Amino acid sequence: MNRRYVALGDSMSIDDYAGGPGRGAASLLHSNVGADFPDWAGHDLATGGWTLDVLARDGAVTADILHRQLPHLGDDPDLVTITMGGNDLLSVYGDDTAAAAVIGRVAAQGEAILARLPRTCRVVLTTVYDPSDGAGAAPGLTPWPAAPHWIRALNTTLADLADRHGALLADVHAAFTGHGVTAGDPAQTDARPANRDLWFCGVVEPNAWGAHAIRTTWWNALSRTSGGGNPRGLSSMPPRPATV
Repeated sequence: MNRRYVALGDSMSIDDYAGGPGRGAASLLHSNVGADFPDWAGHDLATGGWTLDVLARDGAVTADILHRQLPHLGDDPDLVTITMGGNDLLSVYGDDTAAAAVIGRVAAQGEAILARLPRTCRVVLTTVYDPSDGAGAAPGLTPWPAAPHWIRALNTTLADLADRHGALLADVHAAFTGHGVTAGDPAQTDARPANRDLWFCGVVEPNAWGAHAIRTTWWNALSRTSGGGNPRGLSSMPPRPATV
C-alpha cells in the first residue's frame, strides 16, 4: 500500500510562488524536478511510492490549519509537514503588543493541531524565515526593528511544540539566513531569478530556489531519524545530495 504525505500550512508549502505546479516545497519533497535539481534524482517520496495531498493554502493562518485544513486530513497520513505562524505575525506587522498576543495564540492553536494528528505519523514542524536577514527592514515593508525578535519568539514556540509532541523541527529560519536582503531584493517578483542565492519573491514568499531550500531542510530532518522509539515513526531516508 502506498504511503501518504499531507502538507498543511501556508504559502511556504505551496507551488504558487515557486514557478507553478510541481515546484513548491511540498511538491518537490514528493517529486523532484530533475531539470532544476538534477542532483536530487531519486531523492523524493514518489520514488518510494508515496502519494501527496497539499492542503496548505496561500495566506493561511494557524487557525485555518486547525479549522479548515485538518477536517480534510482524511485517512491517517504517514507523514505531515506543517508551515505556520508567519501569516499570524504578518497580520499584526509593526505592533509589538499584538505580536506578543499572536505568539500565545499560535502556541495554543498549534497545541490543538498537533494533538489531533495521528500518533502513528511522522510530523515535521517548520520554523519561519526572515527576509530581512535580522535587520528588521526589507524592501516593500515599513521597518520594524523588533521583527527579528518576534520571529525568534515564534520559532522558539514552534520548537517547544515540536519537542512536546515528538515532531521533527525543520529549521528553515537558519537555512534561509543570508538569502534575503543580504543576497538581493526579496521584493522582486521572479519565481526563478538568475541569482540562486536569493530565495524570496514578493518580499515574504519562497521562490523556486527557496522552495528547494525548504524541501532540503525537511529532507534533512527526516533523514536524521530512523523511527527508533519515537511514537511518530518513519523509516529513515537517504541523506540529501551534497549540493543545495
